[in-house]
Amino acid sequence: MSEPDAALAAIRFNADGLVPAIAQQYDTGEVLMMAWMNQEAVAETLATGRVCYWSRSRQGLWRKGETSGQQQRLKEFLIDCDGDTILLKVDQDGVACHTGRRTCFYTAARPEGLVEVAEVQISPEELYRK
Repeated sequence: MSEPDAALAAIRFNADGLVPAIAQQYDTGEVLMMAWMNQEAVAETLATGRVCYWSRSRQGLWRKGETSGQQQRLKEFLIDCDGDTILLKVDQDGVACHTGRRTCFYTAARPEGLVEVAEVQISPEELYRK
């Protein structure tokens, strides 16, 4: 069985045909984002080494960085023990978040309330050239 076929057989997609995928910077361990993948996104990611997700809002494949240039290159594709979550160890170009931050996880719940713990590195307007 080929790598994509073996991976697809091991993944338990939900009723919508999707599986959550967490992207983590491969060398620092920084958690960058969470998105969804369908079978086609998994197969393309494994075949090309460039991370591809399923966009629920656009109802189509979303090749990370196709509009912003902030690509993710796959270093390792890991499937959890239940087969229902994927961990993508990636090499992230620039920022991962559409808000212009390195990570999508920039809001911390603290005793004093919600606190932003990551600064905007590039404005969304500049990021998407709007």
